[in-house]
Amino acid sequence: MAGVKFKFSSILSPSDPITNPVVIIGTPKNLAKISYNDMSTKFGGRVTEDVFSSALNSVQSSPDVCPLYLNSATISPLPGKCSRHNAPSRSHAITKCVRSAATSGKDNFIVIICGKQDVFPSATAVARAYPLYSRKTNLSSKLGATSAEKVPITVSVEYFLLDNAIPLTEDECEMLEIAAESVRLSARIVDTPCNEMNTDHFLEEIGIVAKELGIEPFIIRDKELERQGFGGIYGVGKAAPNPPALVVLSHLPKGATKTIAWVGKGIMYDTGGLSIKGKTAMPGMKRDCGGASGILGAFRLAVLTGFKENLHAVFCLAENSVGPLSTRPDDIHTLYSGRTVEINNTDAEGRLVLADGVFYAHKDLKADVILDMATLTGGQSVATGKQHAAVLTNNEHWENALVDAGLVSGDLTFPIPFCPEFHFSEFNSAVADMKNSVADRSNALSSCAGLFILAHLGFDYPGVWMHVDMAAPVHCGERATGYGVALLVSLFGQYSSSALLQNIGPVLEESADDGNENERKKKRLN
Repeated sequence: MAGVKFKFSSILSPSDPITNPVVIIGTPKNLAKISYNDMSTKFGGRVTEDVFSSALNSVQSSPDVCPLYLNSATISPLPGKCSRHNAPSRSHAITKCVRSAATSGKDNFIVIICGKQDVFPSATAVARAYPLYSRKTNLSSKLGATSAEKVPITVSVEYFLLDNAIPLTEDECEMLEIAAESVRLSARIVDTPCNEMNTDHFLEEIGIVAKELGIEPFIIRDKELERQGFGGIYGVGKAAPNPPALVVLSHLPKGATKTIAWVGKGIMYDTGGLSIKGKTAMPGMKRDCGGASGILGAFRLAVLTGFKENLHAVFCLAENSVGPLSTRPDDIHTLYSGRTVEINNTDAEGRLVLADGVFYAHKDLKADVILDMATLTGGQSVATGKQHAAVLTNNEHWENALVDAGLVSGDLTFPIPFCPEFHFSEFNSAVADMKNSVADRSNALSSCAGLFILAHLGFDYPGVWMHVDMAAPVHCGERATGYGVALLVSLFGQYSSSALLQNIGPVLEESADDGNENERKKKRLN
C-alpha cells in the first residue's frame, strides 16, 4: 500500500460509498451520541435513516461490523470496555478495524467518532494499517494488465469530535499527516530485509530525513569508531561487510534551555554472532533496528512540528554478523565509557552499542535527559506482554510520565523493577568490570539488560535516564508497527509547538502542581 496518501479533517465532506467506501469507527458509547443527520453526507443518499438507526442499535449489543450499504458503507464498533492499562483511544482496535475495511484502488473515507484527546493516537493507528514495504509481484501487471495497487489512492480520515470540541486547525491536520508519514517510515525500515536495509541503507534514510530538516548528520564510522574508543559499536559490527556507524542528528533551536538525547539501537540484522541463533530464532531479526527506526520517525515528527528544546537523535548502527573478525566469547572490549566488558554472549549485543551511544550523549552532547529505545530482550514480552514496552528509569516522575504517554499515544508501556542492588551482580566478572550477559536468566532479565546500559553512566548518575525495551510491540504478526514515534512525541509533548501534542503530553517538570496534573490526566483518560 505504498501509493497511499492521508488527509485529515474534522469536517465531514460529501461522498458516495459506491465510488468512495466509508467506514465509521467508534466505541458503542460514542456511536450512541451521533445521529443520521450527522453522518448522512457520507452516504450519498444510499443509506436510509431507518437502516442507520437499526445499525446503531445493533452495535450497542454486538461487537461485529455492521454493513449499511453492501460492504461499501459500514459501522465498525470498537471494544466498549477498556482496562486501566490499555489506551482509552483503543488504538490497537482501530488499526484492526481499518485493516479489515481497507480497499484497493479506491479513494476511501474513515470517519472516527471520538473526543479530541483521541485524535492523535487514532491517526497513528490508521497509519499502521497501511504498510509501505512490499516486494509482492503482480502477474497481471507482467502480462500487460493494469494493477489497481499501482494507482495512488487517498485515505481521508475525518473526525466527528464529541462534546463540542474545537475543530481541528489546518496546522493540526498537517501535523497528523506528518505523524502518519513518520510512523510508516519507521515501519518500512523495520519491514525491509537486511539485503535492502543494511547500515549503508540506514545511513541513506537518515540522510533523507536530515536533508528534509536542513540538518547535517554527524557520522563516526568503521575504524574511526575503534580509534575513538567506541568498543561496543565497533566490536559488534566489525565482522559485517557494511561497517558500523554512530550517527547523530541535532536540532538546536534558539532559546532552548534543556538538552534531550534519544539513543536508538540499530542492529540491521542479528545472527547472534558466534553465539549464533537457531534456525527458528533468527527469522525476524531484521526488526532489531526497531529502536533506531522509531527514533528516526519520532525525530522527524518532533522537529517538523516545532520542538522547542535541544534534541539529539543518536543512532547506533551495526550488523551482528559471523565472520573472521567476529567478536568471540571471552573477548574483552573497552567501551566509550572506559569500562571493560567480558563478552560471554555475542547475542547480547544491543546493550553494547547502546552503552556507547548513551555515554556519548552524556559526555559529548551534554544531555540533561537521555532516553534509549531498543528491541533489547526476548524477556520483554514475558515481563510486559506483546503490546506494552518495558520501561526502566532512575527517575520515578519520568516513569509515571512514560506510562501516561503510552496510554495517550497508543504506544503502550509498563514499568519493570529498577533495583541495581538486586540485579547488577548478575554481570559480575573475575577479569573485567562486567560481563555482557547475566548469570541467571530467570532473575529479572529485562531489568538486568537495561541496568547494563545505565552502568556506563553510573548508578549515581544525577541526570534523567530512561530505557524503553520494545522487542515485542515493534511488530504485530509479520508487520512492523512503527512503535515509538507516537510515544516519544507524546512523552515530550510539553516541548512541542503543536497544541495537540502539548495537550496530551504529560507534565514533565517534577515541581509541577499535582492537582493540575491530575486534572489534565483525568481529562485525557476519561
